Amino acid sequence: MISRTKTDQILEHLKDNPYFDKYAKKIAELQKVNPDVFTERIEEQEKRIKKNKEKLEQERSVYQAKAKAEASQSSHTKEARLSDIMNMEMIRDKKREEIEQIWTQYHKQKDYICAIMETEQYEKIFEHGRKYPLFLLPLPREQCYEFFLSQFQGNKVYMTSLLWYQTHKENAPECLTLTHYTEFKDCKGIVLMRGEFDLNFLNAHEAQCLANELQLYYTGNNPQRSKLLETFNNTPNDFKYNDLIGQLEKISFAT
Repeated sequence: MISRTKTDQILEHLKDNPYFDKYAKKIAELQKVNPDVFTERIEEQEKRIKKNKEKLEQERSVYQAKAKAEASQSSHTKEARLSDIMNMEMIRDKKREEIEQIWTQYHKQKDYICAIMETEQYEKIFEHGRKYPLFLLPLPREQCYEFFLSQFQGNKVYMTSLLWYQTHKENAPECLTLTHYTEFKDCKGIVLMRGEFDLNFLNAHEAQCLANELQLYYTGNNPQRSKLLETFNNTPNDFKYNDLIGQLEKISFAT
Protein backbone atom coordinates (compact mmCIF):
# COMPACT_ATOMS: atom_id res chain seq x y z
CA MET A 1 0.00 0.00 0.00
CA ILE A 2 1.19 3.48 -0.80
CA SER A 3 2.25 5.52 2.25
CA ARG A 4 0.50 8.68 3.46
CA THR A 5 3.69 10.61 2.75
CA LYS A 6 3.65 9.37 -0.83
CA THR A 7 -0.05 10.23 -1.11
CA ASP A 8 0.66 13.76 0.06
CA GLN A 9 3.46 14.05 -2.50
CA ILE A 10 1.17 12.99 -5.32
CA LEU A 11 -1.51 15.41 -4.17
CA GLU A 12 1.05 18.20 -4.13
CA HIS A 13 1.98 17.29 -7.70
CA LEU A 14 -1.69 17.29 -8.71
CA LYS A 15 -2.03 20.82 -7.36
CA ASP A 16 0.32 21.95 -10.13
CA ASN A 17 -2.32 20.84 -12.62
CA PRO A 18 -4.33 23.87 -13.81
CA TYR A 19 -7.57 21.85 -13.42
CA PHE A 20 -6.91 20.78 -9.82
CA ASP A 21 -9.16 23.42 -8.25
CA LYS A 22 -12.04 22.34 -10.45
CA TYR A 23 -11.89 18.74 -9.15
CA ALA A 24 -10.51 19.33 -5.63
CA LYS A 25 -13.90 18.67 -3.98
CA LYS A 26 -14.41 15.36 -5.80
CA ILE A 27 -10.88 14.26 -4.91
CA ALA A 28 -11.49 15.02 -1.22
CA GLU A 29 -14.83 13.14 -1.26
CA LEU A 30 -13.28 10.07 -2.88
CA GLN A 31 -10.43 10.08 -0.36
CA LYS A 32 -12.94 10.17 2.52
CA VAL A 33 -15.66 7.80 1.23
CA ASN A 34 -13.56 5.16 -0.52
CA PRO A 35 -9.93 5.35 0.60
CA ASP A 36 -8.98 2.06 -1.10
CA VAL A 37 -10.10 3.27 -4.52
CA PHE A 38 -8.44 6.60 -3.84
CA THR A 39 -5.16 4.86 -2.96
CA GLU A 40 -5.37 2.73 -6.09
CA ARG A 41 -5.86 5.79 -8.28
CA ILE A 42 -3.01 7.58 -6.54
CA GLU A 43 -0.73 4.62 -7.33
CA GLU A 44 -1.84 4.68 -10.97
CA GLN A 45 -1.21 8.42 -11.11
CA GLU A 46 2.26 7.95 -9.64
CA LYS A 47 3.08 5.35 -12.31
CA ARG A 48 1.85 7.67 -15.08
CA ILE A 49 3.91 10.57 -13.72
CA LYS A 50 7.02 8.41 -13.51
CA LYS A 51 6.46 7.03 -17.01
CA ASN A 52 5.93 10.51 -18.48
CA LYS A 53 9.06 11.86 -16.79
CA GLU A 54 11.12 8.93 -18.05
CA LYS A 55 9.76 9.40 -21.57
CA LEU A 56 10.48 13.14 -21.60
CA GLU A 57 13.96 12.61 -20.19
CA GLN A 58 14.69 9.88 -22.75
CA GLU A 59 13.51 12.08 -25.62
CA ARG A 60 15.49 15.06 -24.36
CA SER A 61 18.58 12.90 -23.89
CA VAL A 62 18.36 11.50 -27.42
CA TYR A 63 17.86 14.95 -28.90
CA GLN A 64 20.68 16.39 -26.80
CA ALA A 65 23.01 13.57 -27.81
CA LYS A 66 22.19 14.30 -31.45
CA ALA A 67 22.85 18.01 -30.88
CA LYS A 68 26.20 17.36 -29.20
CA ALA A 69 27.28 14.95 -31.91
CA GLU A 70 26.40 17.43 -34.63
CA ALA A 71 27.99 20.29 -32.71
CA SER A 72 31.24 18.34 -32.47
CA GLN A 73 31.19 17.94 -36.25
CA SER A 74 30.23 21.56 -36.96
CA SER A 75 33.86 22.65 -37.24
CA HIS A 76 34.20 20.23 -40.15
CA THR A 77 30.89 21.27 -41.71
CA LYS A 78 30.80 23.96 -44.34
CA GLU A 79 28.90 26.93 -42.96
CA ALA A 80 26.40 28.78 -45.12
CA ARG A 81 27.98 31.68 -46.97
CA LEU A 82 26.34 34.88 -48.13
CA SER A 83 27.97 34.43 -51.54
CA ASP A 84 25.76 31.35 -52.04
CA ILE A 85 22.67 33.54 -52.33
CA MET A 86 23.94 37.05 -53.20
CA ASN A 87 26.58 38.65 -55.40
CA MET A 88 29.14 39.79 -52.83
CA GLU A 89 30.98 41.97 -55.34
CA MET A 90 27.85 44.08 -55.72
CA ILE A 91 27.39 44.79 -52.01
CA ARG A 92 30.79 44.36 -50.35
CA ASP A 93 31.74 48.05 -50.48
CA LYS A 94 28.31 49.49 -49.76
CA LYS A 95 27.46 51.32 -46.56
CA ARG A 96 25.82 49.48 -43.70
CA GLU A 97 22.47 51.21 -44.24
CA GLU A 98 22.49 50.25 -47.93
CA ILE A 99 23.24 46.60 -47.12
CA GLU A 100 20.39 46.53 -44.60
CA GLN A 101 17.99 47.95 -47.18
CA ILE A 102 19.13 45.52 -49.89
CA TRP A 103 18.76 42.56 -47.51
CA THR A 104 15.25 43.57 -46.50
CA GLN A 105 14.11 44.27 -50.06
CA TYR A 106 15.67 41.03 -51.31
CA HIS A 107 13.42 38.98 -49.01
CA LYS A 108 10.29 41.10 -49.24
CA GLN A 109 8.59 39.10 -51.99
CA LYS A 110 10.07 35.73 -51.01
CA ASP A 111 8.84 33.00 -48.66
CA TYR A 112 11.42 33.76 -45.99
CA ILE A 113 11.70 35.82 -42.85
CA CYS A 114 14.77 38.01 -42.38
CA ALA A 115 16.44 40.29 -39.87
CA ILE A 116 19.53 42.41 -39.32
CA MET A 117 21.27 41.88 -35.97
CA GLU A 118 23.90 43.93 -34.20
CA THR A 119 27.19 42.03 -33.82
CA GLU A 120 26.97 42.27 -30.02
CA GLN A 121 23.47 40.81 -30.03
CA TYR A 122 24.49 37.94 -32.32
CA GLU A 123 27.51 37.06 -30.17
CA LYS A 124 25.42 37.09 -27.01
CA ILE A 125 22.77 34.80 -28.52
CA PHE A 126 25.27 32.29 -29.86
CA GLU A 127 27.30 32.34 -26.64
CA HIS A 128 24.16 31.18 -24.84
CA GLY A 129 23.43 28.81 -27.73
CA ARG A 130 26.74 27.00 -27.16
CA LYS A 131 25.97 26.74 -23.46
CA TYR A 132 22.32 25.75 -23.87
CA PRO A 133 22.04 24.22 -27.38
CA LEU A 134 18.49 22.94 -26.93
CA PHE A 135 15.24 24.55 -25.95
CA LEU A 136 11.49 24.29 -26.27
CA LEU A 137 9.36 27.13 -27.66
CA PRO A 138 5.54 27.34 -27.53
CA LEU A 139 3.50 28.64 -30.45
CA PRO A 140 -0.19 29.61 -30.00
CA ARG A 141 -2.59 27.69 -32.23
CA GLU A 142 -6.38 28.09 -32.46
CA GLN A 143 -7.29 25.83 -29.54
CA CYS A 144 -3.97 25.13 -27.83
CA TYR A 145 -0.20 25.61 -27.84
CA GLU A 146 2.19 23.65 -30.02
CA PHE A 147 5.77 23.13 -28.86
CA PHE A 148 8.89 23.30 -31.02
CA LEU A 149 12.35 21.96 -30.24
CA SER A 150 15.20 24.29 -31.21
CA GLN A 151 18.85 23.34 -31.70
CA PHE A 152 21.93 25.50 -32.29
CA GLN A 153 24.50 24.17 -34.75
CA GLY A 154 27.23 26.24 -36.36
CA ASN A 155 25.71 29.51 -37.57
CA LYS A 156 22.23 27.98 -37.79
CA VAL A 157 19.30 27.27 -35.50
CA TYR A 158 17.03 24.38 -36.43
CA MET A 159 13.46 24.00 -35.18
CA THR A 160 11.19 21.00 -35.42
CA SER A 161 7.73 20.29 -34.03
CA LEU A 162 7.85 18.37 -30.75
CA LEU A 163 5.11 16.15 -32.18
CA TRP A 164 7.28 15.41 -35.21
CA TYR A 165 10.22 14.63 -32.98
CA GLN A 166 8.17 12.30 -30.79
CA THR A 167 7.07 10.50 -33.96
CA HIS A 168 10.29 10.48 -36.00
CA LYS A 169 13.00 10.98 -33.32
CA GLU A 170 16.32 12.03 -34.83
CA ASN A 171 14.84 11.82 -38.34
CA ALA A 172 12.29 14.55 -37.62
CA PRO A 173 12.33 17.16 -40.42
CA GLU A 174 12.99 20.82 -39.66
CA CYS A 175 10.06 23.18 -40.10
CA LEU A 176 12.17 26.33 -39.56
CA THR A 177 15.88 26.99 -40.13
CA LEU A 178 17.47 30.29 -39.10
CA THR A 179 20.77 30.96 -40.90
CA HIS A 180 23.10 33.75 -39.75
CA TYR A 181 25.54 35.25 -42.24
CA THR A 182 28.55 36.78 -40.49
CA GLU A 183 30.48 38.26 -43.44
CA PHE A 184 29.77 41.82 -42.24
CA LYS A 185 30.04 41.07 -38.52
CA ASP A 186 33.37 42.84 -38.03
CA CYS A 187 33.59 45.37 -40.85
CA LYS A 188 29.98 46.66 -40.68
CA GLY A 189 28.90 45.57 -37.19
CA ILE A 190 25.90 43.56 -38.44
CA VAL A 191 24.86 39.94 -38.98
CA LEU A 192 22.23 39.06 -41.59
CA MET A 193 19.63 36.46 -40.61
CA ARG A 194 17.44 34.47 -42.97
CA GLY A 195 14.67 32.09 -41.91
CA GLU A 196 13.44 29.31 -44.20
CA PHE A 197 10.20 27.65 -43.10
CA ASP A 198 7.96 24.81 -44.22
CA LEU A 199 4.90 26.44 -45.79
CA ASN A 200 2.90 23.27 -45.15
CA PHE A 201 3.35 23.73 -41.42
CA LEU A 202 4.09 27.41 -40.66
CA ASN A 203 3.17 30.75 -42.13
CA ALA A 204 5.46 33.78 -42.09
CA HIS A 205 3.91 35.27 -38.96
CA GLU A 206 4.28 32.01 -37.00
CA ALA A 207 7.88 31.61 -38.16
CA GLN A 208 8.59 35.18 -37.04
CA CYS A 209 6.99 34.51 -33.65
CA LEU A 210 9.32 31.54 -33.07
CA ALA A 211 12.36 33.58 -34.15
CA ASN A 212 11.33 36.40 -31.79
CA GLU A 213 10.87 33.99 -28.89
CA LEU A 214 14.28 32.44 -29.49
CA GLN A 215 15.90 35.86 -29.46
CA LEU A 216 14.16 36.86 -26.23
CA TYR A 217 15.36 33.73 -24.43
CA TYR A 218 18.92 33.68 -25.73
CA THR A 219 19.84 37.35 -25.32
CA GLY A 220 19.97 36.65 -21.57
CA ASN A 221 18.25 39.89 -20.59
CA ASN A 222 15.57 38.25 -18.42
CA PRO A 223 16.52 36.16 -15.33
CA GLN A 224 13.34 34.06 -15.45
CA ARG A 225 13.80 33.10 -19.08
CA SER A 226 17.51 32.41 -18.52
CA LYS A 227 16.58 30.09 -15.65
CA LEU A 228 14.21 28.15 -17.92
CA LEU A 229 17.04 27.68 -20.44
CA GLU A 230 19.30 26.35 -17.72
CA THR A 231 16.64 24.06 -16.26
CA PHE A 232 15.68 22.54 -19.62
CA ASN A 233 19.29 21.69 -20.48
CA ASN A 234 20.66 20.75 -17.05
CA THR A 235 17.80 19.55 -14.83
CA PRO A 236 14.96 18.57 -17.20
CA ASN A 237 12.94 16.81 -14.49
CA ASP A 238 12.35 20.22 -12.91
CA PHE A 239 11.22 21.79 -16.18
CA LYS A 240 7.53 22.74 -16.46
CA TYR A 241 5.79 23.43 -19.76
CA ASN A 242 3.36 25.82 -18.08
CA ASP A 243 6.26 28.14 -17.22
CA LEU A 244 6.89 28.58 -20.95
CA ILE A 245 3.28 29.44 -21.59
CA GLY A 246 3.35 31.91 -18.70
CA GLN A 247 6.34 33.65 -20.25
CA LEU A 248 4.70 33.72 -23.68
CA GLU A 249 1.63 35.43 -22.25
CA LYS A 250 3.88 38.30 -21.14
CA ILE A 251 5.21 38.82 -24.65
CA SER A 252 3.51 40.87 -27.38
CA PHE A 253 4.59 40.15 -30.93
CA ALA A 254 4.16 42.71 -33.65
CA THR A 255 1.62 41.65 -36.23
